[in-house]
Amino acid sequence: MRYLVLTDIHANFEALEVCLADAGRRGYDQTLVLGDLVGYGADPNAVVERIQGLKPLALVRGNHDKVACGLEQAEGFNSVARNAARWTLEVLTPEHRTWLADLPQGPHDVDDLIQICHGSPFDEDAYIFDELDAVRALKLSSRPLCLFGHTHYPITFELSPEGFDSIGPSGAAVTELRMKNGSKYLVNPGSVGQPRDGDARAAYAIADAGDRKVELFRLNYPVEEAQAKVIKAGLPEVLAQRLALGR
Repeated sequence: MRYLVLTDIHANFEALEVCLADAGRRGYDQTLVLGDLVGYGADPNAVVERIQGLKPLALVRGNHDKVACGLEQAEGFNSVARNAARWTLEVLTPEHRTWLADLPQGPHDVDDLIQICHGSPFDEDAYIFDELDAVRALKLSSRPLCLFGHTHYPITFELSPEGFDSIGPSGAAVTELRMKNGSKYLVNPGSVGQPRDGDARAAYAIADAGDRKVELFRLNYPVEEAQAKVIKAGLPEVLAQRLALGR
């Protein structure tokens, strides 16, 4: 089974379409979505409809999904994020707000190999950046491979009998992880629509359960089109600027 893995789309329709076209050429069987479909970007309704059309095998909610549909308040959000969440709440159709509100909380066990979550297996809103949180997540994960998002930063953590290791973004268009027997992995494919690792390219992954491997992809997309939509919508201009910076 080959799984298309998407996370942190953040209403960036242009980035999503490029990822889907590339994944379609490579081939996959089912889709996994790790949350934050909306927030920041100018196309929340289009992105929700596109994801609904994929009929994902499994998907979990993100923190921006909860706030943008009115399920939670924007506590902890900075002013830019709050403004974007307020705008998103206003423009989402009632049907899409209800659909987002009904998204399940992670973690979710997909099969014998894979678990998905938005933030971490121990807290759907927790950020995993350092070794301490990564090791805790790896020990609590119920499967050999836990796919997560939230940080917008592509990274792989490995816990093996020999110890702990981490691999950050390589800058390559394609990076392959081969899973070893006896090890546990925590993999963030990076953000489709809001990269934060200094690389403006859209990011997604394909996890192959049969071959026990994860392929991480980076793709150029028409950033200028996404930026123009953000500005036209009246969203904070910084949200358009950061798309070109990957920050």
